[in-house]
Amino acid sequence: MPTYQFRCLTCGDFDRTYPIASVPDHTRCVECDSSARRVMTAAGLSSGNSQAMRLLDATARTASEPRVVSSPPRSGRPSPRAVRAADPRLSTLPRP
Repeated sequence: MPTYQFRCLTCGDFDRTYPIASVPDHTRCVECDSSARRVMTAAGLSSGNSQAMRLLDATARTASEPRVVSSPPRSGRPSPRAVRAADPRLSTLPRP
């Protein structure tokens, strides 16, 4: 939920969280209970943890930047280089 800033003439600025659809122009001050006006600033949105944000960004990016494939996937036998990488003992054998 976004955080909005309000200003009380007596106590100063304070923050409150409201749903975006129902944020009021005025609210009660947390200290003196008088009317406080909303200060026009950008809504403070929480960023979540970095791993979740990376996943969300990557998911959103695929909608506008799909992954381009330069060739169809190969099927059949794996390449000899892939076999050697899979078993380190094969790297000691002579190469043809």
